[in-house]
Amino acid sequence: MALGLRPLEIVTKETYPLLTKAGHWERVTLSDVANVQNGFAFKSSYFDPDRGVPLIRIRDISKEKTEHRYWGEFDDQYIVKPSEILIGMDGDFAASRWTGQKALLNQRVCKVTLTSDLFDEGFLYLCLQPFLNAINAETSSVTVKHLSSKTVEEIPLPLPPLMEQRRIVTKIEELFSEIDKGIESLKTARAKLSVYRQAVLKHAFEGKLTAQWREENKDKLETPEQLLVRIKQEREARYEQQLKEWKAAVETWDAEGRSGKKPSKPKRLVHSPSLVAEDVLALPKLSDEWSWFPLSAIASNIQIGPFGSLLHRADYIVGGTPLVNPSHIRFQRIEPDLTLTVSADKLHQLGKYVMHENDIVIGRRGEMGRCAVVTAAEAGWLCGTGSLFVRLLSSMNAHFYSWVLGSQRVKDFLAASSIGTTMQNLNESILHNVPVPVCSRQEQDEVFREVERQYSMLDHIEAAIDSEITKPDALRQSILKKAFSGQLVEQDPHDEPASILLDRIRAERELAEKKNYSKKATKRKATA
Repeated sequence: MALGLRPLEIVTKETYPLLTKAGHWERVTLSDVANVQNGFAFKSSYFDPDRGVPLIRIRDISKEKTEHRYWGEFDDQYIVKPSEILIGMDGDFAASRWTGQKALLNQRVCKVTLTSDLFDEGFLYLCLQPFLNAINAETSSVTVKHLSSKTVEEIPLPLPPLMEQRRIVTKIEELFSEIDKGIESLKTARAKLSVYRQAVLKHAFEGKLTAQWREENKDKLETPEQLLVRIKQEREARYEQQLKEWKAAVETWDAEGRSGKKPSKPKRLVHSPSLVAEDVLALPKLSDEWSWFPLSAIASNIQIGPFGSLLHRADYIVGGTPLVNPSHIRFQRIEPDLTLTVSADKLHQLGKYVMHENDIVIGRRGEMGRCAVVTAAEAGWLCGTGSLFVRLLSSMNAHFYSWVLGSQRVKDFLAASSIGTTMQNLNESILHNVPVPVCSRQEQDEVFREVERQYSMLDHIEAAIDSEITKPDALRQSILKKAFSGQLVEQDPHDEPASILLDRIRAERELAEKKNYSKKATKRKATA
């Protein structure tokens, strides 16, 4: 690292607004009013998570608890008490007040302790971070930037009259407190949005969100009985098509000399799969026009991704067909890793794992409930080993059921049903039995439109809240700029002028140095 300028030279560049000072103020070097204590390189062999005194390292300075404790011997000069000012001397050069219990000061952290009653500690703390930011910006580094205690000691602090320092601190604490309250209110509002989103989904998939729409369109909608008949018919037609395709595949296999594995016959159709009555009673009550079914009742295929033995590291290439693993599913969308793809030859070998448009891909490992609808852009992509996909009957709205499968109720069901001791894992049979609400296709479409409309509105509100949450940082900077330019609080003609205060600080410092020199001389004579 290299700091090409001394702190006072950085100030004279006039490129850092928070390093300014009012015209009636003076400047005083930090070492004239405070002591800078470097930390000590405590031996790591005495570190322990539970035993000894808390040990403050750079990563700990803004926390209440430390990662490590130290149980060896130590000098009292390295003790840090609550509320003392600390500076991290690597990386971003951050100042912080220690909020934990009595602790020890480790290397690459320094403690700044006020030594004069003529400078306000709160004002000192307000001044430090702007100077540290400027020093950081002026420090070049190939790797990690380092700050020296000598540089800290040379910081040319602004020096207002002492009473003005205190008025500034009081005013800033008041304004910053109001800002903090505003941020908390915004965060509370954002948390409520998350709760509201879940409420929207809950009402949507119990038929409550479209109750009025359903009443207005009841003459156009299928009855539950008609819907069940149509589902049965479509399932049977789908099974007959699968049988036809299987027979054709077997004929081709015979004609080609029966090389390779014989095509598997589709599983025999189970008519009218339904849920156990006790399970239905435990589920939320639906509108009369809706019914609970297992997912398998409305799906033509539920396919788990290929086993690891079918895909090896050597099969992955750049520029091939993407595959979708759980990490590629975010916020009901597919975000692929285009460096993790497979060749056309490999894709042909794994044909049954290739996804179609309107399939719902689901992560089956780790976090439950990650799902997204396969769009035309992703049709033909491969379902990864950590995923599975659901292909619904054509009379079902894939987007509607993607929201259903991503709802909290289904997440809880999957988490409770998943297998594995270290990582939650789903299999096909678990997905077959997921209870899902079924209503007419027209109402599925309407529910999806209404959920999308309300979620879009919530997205706009959330974006506005996030934008407002970022504004306080600029507001704080503006307040500090006013404070350091002497515009935040009124001037009092009865205040002792800064020039006289500076003379008193220098006299106090000279007296302290004389006393220290006298003590050292006495000690040398005693040991001679």
